Amino acid sequence: MPELASIQRVNPDGLPPALGYCQVTVAPGGRIVHVSGQVGINAHGELVGPDHRTQIEQALRNVRIGLEAAGACIHDAVKSTMYVVDLDPEVLGALAEASAAVYGADQPTMAVTLIGVSALADPRCKVEIEAVAVLS
Repeated sequence: MPELASIQRVNPDGLPPALGYCQVTVAPGGRIVHVSGQVGINAHGELVGPDHRTQIEQALRNVRIGLEAAGACIHDAVKSTMYVVDLDPEVLGALAEASAAVYGADQPTMAVTLIGVSALADPRCKVEIEAVAVLS
């Protein structure tokens, strides 16, 4: 899906290289969409699995569903924050695998913050992902 021309994605000189995300997004659009933190629970209220990989994939699908409900798509997203329990280097691999499963070659680029936390509201959950999108 093509990126909106109005959203600028910038990796300025002087900041570390960004792999799989961008350092800065500039979005002059007219509507802002906020998707609440999504976890690895499906539409039936069931936890999809106990592991990071499975829960990340469901949380990403849930974010996509939330964006679509507001008339947006993942390429309208300008910012995502991910809260992860038991964050370690293996989780980054699980994140890459889950993103590939959900988006395939059509990976979105946005500003991303990844935060390690001791727990989430539901103690069974290992990840929570929120997103902000801008529509022109």
